[in-house]
Amino acid sequence: MIDFKKLQNGSDIRGVAIATEGGPEVNLNKEVAGRIAGAFCYLLSKKVNKNPVMLKICVGQDSRVSGDELKEGILEAISLWGAEGYDAGLATTPAMFMSTVLPQFEFDGAIMITASHLPYERNGFKFFSAEGGFEKEDITEILRLASRYNFIGGVYDKNEVALMPFYAAYLRQMISQGLKDIPGYLKGMHIVVDAGNGASGFFATEVLEKMGADISGSLYLEPDGTFPNHPANPENKDAMAAICKAVKDNNADLGIIFDTDGDRSAAVGPGGRPIARNEIVALAAALAAGDYPGGTVVTDSITSNELHEFLEDKLGLKHLRYKRGYRNVINKAKELTEAGEQAFLAIETSGHAAYSDNYYLDDGAFLAVQIVINAARLKAEGKDITALMDGLRSPAESKEVRLKIKAEDFAAYGTGALEDFGKWAEYSGNLEVVEPNYEGVRVNYDIDGAKGWFLLRMSLHDPVMPLNVESDTEGGADKAMAKIFEFMSNYKEIEIPEA
Repeated sequence: MIDFKKLQNGSDIRGVAIATEGGPEVNLNKEVAGRIAGAFCYLLSKKVNKNPVMLKICVGQDSRVSGDELKEGILEAISLWGAEGYDAGLATTPAMFMSTVLPQFEFDGAIMITASHLPYERNGFKFFSAEGGFEKEDITEILRLASRYNFIGGVYDKNEVALMPFYAAYLRQMISQGLKDIPGYLKGMHIVVDAGNGASGFFATEVLEKMGADISGSLYLEPDGTFPNHPANPENKDAMAAICKAVKDNNADLGIIFDTDGDRSAAVGPGGRPIARNEIVALAAALAAGDYPGGTVVTDSITSNELHEFLEDKLGLKHLRYKRGYRNVINKAKELTEAGEQAFLAIETSGHAAYSDNYYLDDGAFLAVQIVINAARLKAEGKDITALMDGLRSPAESKEVRLKIKAEDFAAYGTGALEDFGKWAEYSGNLEVVEPNYEGVRVNYDIDGAKGWFLLRMSLHDPVMPLNVESDTEGGADKAMAKIFEFMSNYKEIEIPEA
């Protein structure tokens, strides 16, 4: 029997769609998808105040091999509720949201079938209305209702909608506006794209190439749901190494890499310089800083001290570190804007970037378009995109470890240890607890001449405590971790990594 609660992952649904040898049991199949889609129809009808038979719902998928079966269950359930379901085929998550606001479509709701960067055997769903992505509370309610529904499969009208051509045209229009005074738009620009065999290959062929760019040397543009080359994830080391090598080998002006469903991206500068994590945050902020003087950038909790200095001292912006989770940073930015503060950018170091002038939608292609426009303008001046990050310092070391919690009630045990950790740090002479802080315990340290920061927090779902440490000198991170592990050794249910 399926435990629907276990399918929730924050504001998304994720599960196992394909059985693998030695792997977990399948808990996301056609029937489960149908029950979830039925619950979505009910909740959407309440949100938009329409009878279910009046609803029009768009359904898209990334390249995962389990997508077709799940989509069939979703479309059958939509038909069962009397609503109209439309098949967008291979699509990106941002495009699915845009299907609810683009005047050519204006669907009441949209369902994206994706598990983002997770392995091929996983899959899941993201839900949208014109107001934006469904929140964590909405997902909880959808799964509660789905656990009570029966699914009756059957026929459905095969309505297809050509969403992605319109979305690509929308992106091309942005480039043409941004470069309206540049003859030939992207002619003379060599841009390499790595789509990771996900859903974003169109960005190279239908956006960049049609605007005049040379896209030769691009990688893995063809959709392949087994992801045979590398994970479609800008945070993955193999993925970043591949796009950096492609940029260098092809002597390209720029590289762009996407995750599986296109809601995240990162960039690569000339010579194969990666622009990810703190650097993609800095670049995204610099792209729009002139339009929002003194505005606020909301980031996740693990951004560096050097980035904070760049945003506030170099760009003249305000920087608020908040909780990890793309919905958390987006919702915080919305909250600040509603209160009168100009929070124009919500962004995680993972590459989720949402601008206020793009519906606060985390859209990897929208960010990529802004990067491309500015790269083309800078090239006309004899510069490259990295010029926008001049003055951004990088830490000498950056490490992340995950401390496993063996206690049965891991949440209570870890929370207690974290509270003690905060008190210990507060009264340690060479440590300074950072306030305000919204997640875990963040500390600035000065240990034997090494300065930096660390953040210890609880994982949202797993029995682990992630620890991020950065230092301004080589060897400093190890000094900080030694001090941390000495304290944590008092907690026998927490597993300390071996040196």
